[in-house]
Amino acid sequence: MRNLLIIISILAFFPAMTATAGPREDVIAQLETLAKADDASFSGFDVKRGETLFFAKFTTGKPETPSCTSCHSTSPKNAGETRAGKAIDPMALSKTSDRYTDAKKVAKWFRRNCNSVLGRECTPLEKGDFLAFMISQ
Repeated sequence: MRNLLIIISILAFFPAMTATAGPREDVIAQLETLAKADDASFSGFDVKRGETLFFAKFTTGKPETPSCTSCHSTSPKNAGETRAGKAIDPMALSKTSDRYTDAKKVAKWFRRNCNSVLGRECTPLEKGDFLAFMISQ
């Protein structure tokens, strides 16, 4: 039953994924393919895991960026600020509608930010969960 609820909630966030694919859906589809390759039991991305990742504090990355919230504020709907003082548009799709549509930018920022916060590249599952959370916001 829990798996069915997860699938239904994911489909609610990606209603036209199979019918009308777009750049954002292509990014997610690529991550799904990679997640399945990493783990044959992969059953979809999870908004709650993405939320947990966004708010978690890590000790494995740079000390000045222990969390996504270090730069992106404590709400995905609010603007953030880099350590150098440059403004960052809100991460929530409802606030920045063109987010997550450029695969190269998505890859660049995941690479840079995951290394800064986690001290390593994020897994495809972490990336997909993070996007599921941001798209739900």
